[in-house]
Amino acid sequence: MRGNIAQLMQQAQRMQENMQRVQEELARLEVTGSAGAGMVSVTLTGRMECRKVRVDPSVLSDPEMAEDLIAAAFNDAVNKVNAESQAKMAAATAGMPLPPGMKMPF
Repeated sequence: MRGNIAQLMQQAQRMQENMQRVQEELARLEVTGSAGAGMVSVTLTGRMECRKVRVDPSVLSDPEMAEDLIAAAFNDAVNKVNAESQAKMAAATAGMPLPPGMKMPF
C-alpha cells in the first residue's frame, strides 16, 4: 500500500510539473482566427488576451458585416486556443486517471 501511495505522489508531482510547463507554453501561445476569407483576423494569446485585430478596409463600408466578421474571427481564435489548450493539457495529464468531463487547469 505504501508503494502505491508513493507512486501516486510521484505521478502527481510529475503532473504538476507538466501542468506548470504547459501553462507557461500557453501564455506564450498566439493564435489567429479569421473570417470572411481572411478579410478579418483576430490574434489572441493562450490567456485569451487580444493582441491584434486586422480588418480589410473594404469591410468597413458595411458596419453590420464588419461586426459579424469580427465576432466570427474572435470566436474562431477562441476555439483554436481552447483546442490547443485541451491538447496540451491532455498530454500533460497523460497516465493520470481523471474523471470524465474534468477540465484542466482547475
